[in-house]
Amino acid sequence: MDGEDTSWDSKPWMKQVTLRSTIVGLVIGSLVLVSNFQFGLQTGWVSMMSLPSALLACAIFKQVWPLVFPNDSEFSDVENVYVQSIAVAVGTGPLAYGFVGVVPAIEKFLTTEESGGTRVMGQEFSLVELLIWSSALAFFGIFFAVPIRKQVIVREKLPFPSGSATATLISVLNGSEILQEVSPKELVAMKERRLREYAEVLCNDTDYEDDSENNCESTPLLRAGSDQMNAYASGDANESSSAGASGNAVTNATDNPNPDAIANPVPNQLSPSYSKGVPTYKENVSILTKTFCASALYTVTSYFVPAVKSIPVFGNYAAKVYLWSIEPSPAYIGQGIIMGLPTVSYMLLGCFLGWAVLAPLSRHMHWVDPNADVHDWESGFQGWIIWTSLSIMVADSVVGFIVFTIRTVIRFVLLDDKMEMFNSVLDDSIQSMLLEEERVLNDSRGRHENTVKLVSTEVDHDVDSRHLVTYTTVLSGLVVSSLLCVIIMIYLFGIDIIPLYSIITALIIALFLSILAVRALGETDLNPVSGIGKLSQLIFALIIPSNHKGNVLLNLVAGGVAEAGAQQAGDLMQDLKTGHLLGASPKAQFIAQYIGATWSIVLSSLVYKLYNKIYTIPNQQFRIPTAVVWIDCARLVTGKSLPDKAMECSLVFGIIFAILSLVKNTLRERGFKWLLWVPSGVAVGVGIYNSPSFTIERFAGGLLAHIWLRKHRGNPDAKTKMIVFSSGLVLGEGIFGIVNMFFTSIGVPHF
Repeated sequence: MDGEDTSWDSKPWMKQVTLRSTIVGLVIGSLVLVSNFQFGLQTGWVSMMSLPSALLACAIFKQVWPLVFPNDSEFSDVENVYVQSIAVAVGTGPLAYGFVGVVPAIEKFLTTEESGGTRVMGQEFSLVELLIWSSALAFFGIFFAVPIRKQVIVREKLPFPSGSATATLISVLNGSEILQEVSPKELVAMKERRLREYAEVLCNDTDYEDDSENNCESTPLLRAGSDQMNAYASGDANESSSAGASGNAVTNATDNPNPDAIANPVPNQLSPSYSKGVPTYKENVSILTKTFCASALYTVTSYFVPAVKSIPVFGNYAAKVYLWSIEPSPAYIGQGIIMGLPTVSYMLLGCFLGWAVLAPLSRHMHWVDPNADVHDWESGFQGWIIWTSLSIMVADSVVGFIVFTIRTVIRFVLLDDKMEMFNSVLDDSIQSMLLEEERVLNDSRGRHENTVKLVSTEVDHDVDSRHLVTYTTVLSGLVVSSLLCVIIMIYLFGIDIIPLYSIITALIIALFLSILAVRALGETDLNPVSGIGKLSQLIFALIIPSNHKGNVLLNLVAGGVAEAGAQQAGDLMQDLKTGHLLGASPKAQFIAQYIGATWSIVLSSLVYKLYNKIYTIPNQQFRIPTAVVWIDCARLVTGKSLPDKAMECSLVFGIIFAILSLVKNTLRERGFKWLLWVPSGVAVGVGIYNSPSFTIERFAGGLLAHIWLRKHRGNPDAKTKMIVFSSGLVLGEGIFGIVNMFFTSIGVPHF
């Protein structure tokens, strides 16, 4: 990009939507999708994989592409954003379209009576039906997200930690400028420090030498800048200390306690302390490749030696009756690394509660058939403890929903005028002058290293309006995609089962819940799509009469609509945060999401049919626990009776975790450290309905991540390398699961 203006303000004008980046994005996204199917059907867990997608794109275009197309244009950071946006849109299809939850729940567990006589239990969707089902869910969530971008990203500047971390990685890999939003006081301090560094450089340059005592304080650059900065700072003496808290997205994403990182959040040649250990794409690609190969080797080995999938370290009885065994799966260790120690610890608590306390208790008290097979969801304890799991997750989600809604309304009412006031008094001219000085200095010395555009949190910084998606497009797209959803759902299940008012209501509920999901993702880095689906089922049960024909099927469809909207809106908003920090075009990212979703419709449907053709699902390997949760929740809210004593147990634990959720959600923003010891109901519920082996490996991964981060505290790239390491483990086993599927289909014998 020599000779080309690559400042933040000019980046939206750079070429981003290209044929090469579209093809590469679809390929990377397809790999992520295959991986997500493997683990989604096993445990219900999928990942956006935005960091490894960005890394793979950079490696392809910097190492492979020049060998094939040596005269092609250079790969830019904003094109990198476009590629990873497509990859994320493709890769999350299994969850967004319900292929790991709603669809198998309808196919495998829905009875003829519960479907209103429209389906026979065990009847599978045809490929055409899956394609049109996915088309109904694929697009309206995208149009939900676009109108709220300016509010949550540009004005409120919600951190979106994963999106910010991805932007930081892309800026480092491409040596480019990134937007850093800080409070006005921090802005002055950062710029003053940066200005003094530049002045010291100029003092040693003969072109700028001052003969009067060689005093660096008297250089024209520092003297002029200091006067203006002092004037700028004088008007902000009473600024609220909370202003910068929401803006330090990039710094927070690196989790770096070093105070120097605040002034230099992105490596810079003028900051020698950060010139060492900067993560390059070559280092990270090497890590990704090695862990991918190791994970792939384990996956293929596990096919020929199935015994490695279940090692009875707790004894044969515990392994046979209660599934307490170890599966040394690299992918689940990698997932635990990504989740972090607190989350996997809550899951381990749920695992002990479900599989070491409630399961033996239910068998001992004969609340279930003590002779039933462990895999029997109807008569065995797995189907019994799932109700406790469900009550815990619903209680946590409902309380969190109520607290979050009240807090959002209060903030909107109380803070809107204050934000307008701050925006009117702060001036952006000083930072523009100083940034221009930075560019002049760098260009004069022939440098092309990373730079940081420091801007105030109290000023809205956005790209030119010509790079935004027009409201005409949003409104027309929302109408068309909603009509498509309505028509398809009525076509698939009949207007007797899915009346017109019900699906329109489902879309309206999905809109509001998607907004809440986006805000939760922006503040906590967690998109609560599972909880959103359960909330939608609960709300819909209050709207639809209990005697409605096929009310269980209708409840599942309504929940699937809400989950799809939240997933799509969250994915796009996370990507838009990445693009905003790097100056990418929101319109290009919208196109990327649209293309990725379209391709994901086809690929998700094909891969799902492939899994069902080769494997008998559910089985011991693919337990589809999320589908069981979906169907049980639908039955619960529509009035089905529970197994013996399941109601009492569910009520007790539901109340306990409702109280814990209330405490955690109301006090979260006060920063109490002891809140870390208050478990998340959703994580505990997941630990209950997943078998112990999955949870144990995830806990091991979270523990390894905790030890690694403590050992490398102060290293700005430690967290990035850790995520890349874990992504290789997940991708290796997920993708090579297709190899094992091929071996199964052709009957390759085990050893």
